Amino acid sequence: MSPPPCDALPTAANNIQPFLVLHKAAASSVPSSRSQRQIQTSQPSSPNRKSANRCRQPAGEECEDEGDSELYEQLRAEAFHRTWSKIQSTIDEVLRAINLKLFDQVLQWAKESFASAHAITKKHHTEVQQPYPLLTDVICRRIPTVFVLTKNAEFVDDITTFHDLAGHMKSNGCHIVKLSAAELSAKHGVGGCFRSLLGQLLSDVPDVADVSALASWYCEAENFDQPIIVIIDDLEQCSGDVLGEFVMMLSEWVFKIPVFFVMGIATTLDAPKKLLSSEALQRLEPCKLTLGSPSDRLNALVEAVLVKPCAGFCISHEVALFVRNYFFRHDGTITSFITALKLACSKHFSMEPLSFLCLGMVEEDSEEFWHDKLESLPQTIWKHAFDLPSNKNARNSCNMVEGLSRLLKSQKDWSSVLLCLYEAGRHDKVQLLDIFCEAASPDWQTENAPDSYLFASKVALLGVKSGSARRFIAQVMNTIRYLPTEILLHVLEVWSIHLKGMSEINDRVKELRSKGCGADSVRAKRKSTANTGNGVVLINEEAAALLQDVIRKYLVPAECLPFHEIVCFKNVDILRSALIGNPRRMIQLDLLRSQSHLKCSCCSRSGAAVSGSLHDTSILCSLAQEYGDMINLHDWYTAFEGIIKSTNSKAKGKSCSSPSKKKKKSNPTPLEGDGMIQARFCSAVTEMQVTGLVRMPSKRRPDLVQRIAFGP
Repeated sequence: MSPPPCDALPTAANNIQPFLVLHKAAASSVPSSRSQRQIQTSQPSSPNRKSANRCRQPAGEECEDEGDSELYEQLRAEAFHRTWSKIQSTIDEVLRAINLKLFDQVLQWAKESFASAHAITKKHHTEVQQPYPLLTDVICRRIPTVFVLTKNAEFVDDITTFHDLAGHMKSNGCHIVKLSAAELSAKHGVGGCFRSLLGQLLSDVPDVADVSALASWYCEAENFDQPIIVIIDDLEQCSGDVLGEFVMMLSEWVFKIPVFFVMGIATTLDAPKKLLSSEALQRLEPCKLTLGSPSDRLNALVEAVLVKPCAGFCISHEVALFVRNYFFRHDGTITSFITALKLACSKHFSMEPLSFLCLGMVEEDSEEFWHDKLESLPQTIWKHAFDLPSNKNARNSCNMVEGLSRLLKSQKDWSSVLLCLYEAGRHDKVQLLDIFCEAASPDWQTENAPDSYLFASKVALLGVKSGSARRFIAQVMNTIRYLPTEILLHVLEVWSIHLKGMSEINDRVKELRSKGCGADSVRAKRKSTANTGNGVVLINEEAAALLQDVIRKYLVPAECLPFHEIVCFKNVDILRSALIGNPRRMIQLDLLRSQSHLKCSCCSRSGAAVSGSLHDTSILCSLAQEYGDMINLHDWYTAFEGIIKSTNSKAKGKSCSSPSKKKKKSNPTPLEGDGMIQARFCSAVTEMQVTGLVRMPSKRRPDLVQRIAFGP
């Protein structure tokens, strides 16, 4: 904290009314801090932050290393943006494809409801605004309403779904109005809700918002003969009284203005009965639709993003386990899965110097891309490539290109086999992410798997703990043995699609399909499946043996291959700290290591001593490390005061020894009074309380502050 101007010092030092003035304690020795050097704030800013702590080396090599570092840092940033844009576009495409079936159902319902309304009465647009007697027939006042069950415990996933639904309906000629739960609250009332409806349809909302304004707008030629779809994305968060009154108001006009409702429900379809009155429910003509479950959407995303070569980026076994647990701990929200995946991707490209080579995994000519990038690598990055734990033989660019090409080929084969496992396991409700986590584990070397694997899988399915973590793959193997022939033939057909690039294995699959479609298998289907000698069981056993052989040869995890560090993110601790974290501990660490964050050079020379040039909160946090559960306020303040005064006295001594003595006398550096130091102390303690590091004194012990955060 810089000292105030000289003319303002008396006022600032004495005007300390907002702060608590501490009583002076008994005199105690104040530990002296080491000599400090003030930060040169007048130095020009350097584009490279590491310039302050450069090593002693020739100027040419130093500039060259810094230029290369900045260049490849920019390459990694560009590679991340390109990679994540591919992943994000793939995610959007997958979710849109999943939701498209529901969107088409809603659109078909809207068209049928609009046709039914016209069948009852065909009103000309000039007759809409004409008065008519109130209808007594309840059927003519019922608003067509579709309830969409989203099955999401968290609303965050539904935001995108209903946004895309609105775009789909609008592109097909419907008038769209989106109302949030906040607009249907008691605070805004039905008037504010209806004003929001008019604001989304009319270009100029009248001062007195009533249904006649909506009728006038609907009478216009370009707006007539199209339904008005009101989308309420979160029904359960709305005010029941406001929504019920809104329904009653629009139902009086639905005879002339076709207003339909689309309401999202997260829990159960009984939610409208609990929220709305019976009179309001009678004004609704319900239709119930269901969105795909979160597990179905997750399986589709895992297949498109993690299993298939979408962008060349992949995650390790431990990271996959963390992402799966993070997904389920956040109520199965797809947004949490996407957040974890994006953070893993950004951390990978920021930490791995060779991560920009990931782009070659999806290039048409991967080897040419890698050759061009590797030929211009500086010596420091080459040394990192040679020191990769998975690199044992490569010592030049040709060897690296060969290793990366082998990694790409192995990943494609691994993906094909994994999809074959999932195709069989989905008939026993096995999730793709569970199989993915097992198949990505490097602990099990699939290429050297023993022949007793099938026996071990049978033992695991019987409930015996064999020590193997591959229970989902064992479950898939067991499922294949008991699949009906019709389903097995369909599974084999899908296998031939996944194994299209593996001609030898694909020929064996086609041979099995031909056996299943033969006359013998047709007769065998009519026999009892309990007979172990029939053709059905024989084909199932052959399919299981084929899959076992394919697993042993081709299901090789990425972490078992050379150069996997370039494309695979493995640091689960950083991901866990960033997503789950320990905010109180991180705040304390940031305060204790403020010198490294601020990149200052004066504080780093002080060693273990606390520098007075630090921020007041950092000084107090460092001093608090010397105490246990309780901190004596007076001792704490005395140590803080000693550091501040020691810094001020050293600054005064420097000014006195300066050659320009006359100039210093004309404008002396003012020293801070006790009141200002106490004010700074109280302000810093308050900041530590707000951030959750300390608990303020109680009435019983007013001289003690309790520590909450411990450890370095």
